[in-house]
Amino acid sequence: MSTTRFREAYGPYALVAGGSDGLGAAFAEAIARRGLNVVLLARQEDRLNATAARLREAYGVDVVAVATDVADYESVKARIGALDVSIGLLIYNAAYAPIGRFEDTGADELARAADVNVRAPLLLAKLLSAPMIERGRGGIVLMSSLAGSQGSPNIATYAATKSFNAILAEGLWGELKPRGVDVLACMAGAILTPGYEQAGGDKPAPGTLEARQVAERTLNALGKGPIFVPGALNKVARFVLMRLISRRAAIAIMSKNTGGLS
Repeated sequence: MSTTRFREAYGPYALVAGGSDGLGAAFAEAIARRGLNVVLLARQEDRLNATAARLREAYGVDVVAVATDVADYESVKARIGALDVSIGLLIYNAAYAPIGRFEDTGADELARAADVNVRAPLLLAKLLSAPMIERGRGGIVLMSSLAGSQGSPNIATYAATKSFNAILAEGLWGELKPRGVDVLACMAGAILTPGYEQAGGDKPAPGTLEARQVAERTLNALGKGPIFVPGALNKVARFVLMRLISRRAAIAIMSKNTGGLS
C-alpha cells in the first residue's frame, strides 16, 4: 500500500498502546514514516516523551504522549476522549507477562495480565472501532504471539491472553471488514526488545526478528487477512505446531523453549 493510500485508509491519527520503546516505538516510527500523526500510550513518561520528541523531529508529524497505565481503562478512555483527535488506526502492543510456574504466580499478577492483555485491548477496540465504522475506514492491530498457538508452560497466563487476542481479531475481521475496517492479529515469535532481554533472551532463538522488521511487515500485512506471522521460520513453526503434531507434543516443545525464562 502506498503512503498516500495508507494515510487515507488509517489517518489522520494512529494510537499505539505500549509505544514508549521496543516494538511499540518501532510501530510508531513506521506509522510516522507513512505520514500519520501518532498518539503514544505508556506508563514510563520519560521514555514516552523521548520517543515522541524523536518522531516529531524526524518526520514532522504531530505526536501526542499520554503517560498512563493501560490497565486503568477508565483513565485511558477519559484521556483519549480529552484529546479530541480522530483516530483511524489502533495498534495494541502493550503487554504484561508473568513468568514462572503458575503456582508461584501471585493473584495480583494474574489479574494485571488479564487487565493489560485482554480487558484493555478488548475495550479499546470497542471504543475506537465505533467511529471507524461510522467513517467506513480504519484499522486495528492486536499483538498476539506464537506462544498463544498452544499451551506454553512457564508463561501459561501470557500465552492464554495472546490466544484471546488472535481469536478476537479473527472474529472482528469477519465483522468489520465489510464495514471498511481492517483487523489483524500479529502472531510474532521472539523479538529483540528490552523486555525480551530482561526475560532471559540474551541469546536470540531461531527466527528472532528485530522490532523494526516486525512493525514494517505487520503494517504491510494490514488489510490482507486476520492473522499474520512475521518471518518464514516462524510461519513454518506455527504450521508444524498447529497442523502436523499433537497438542501434547506442541506443549512439550514450547516447554523446552520457555522453561528457561525468568
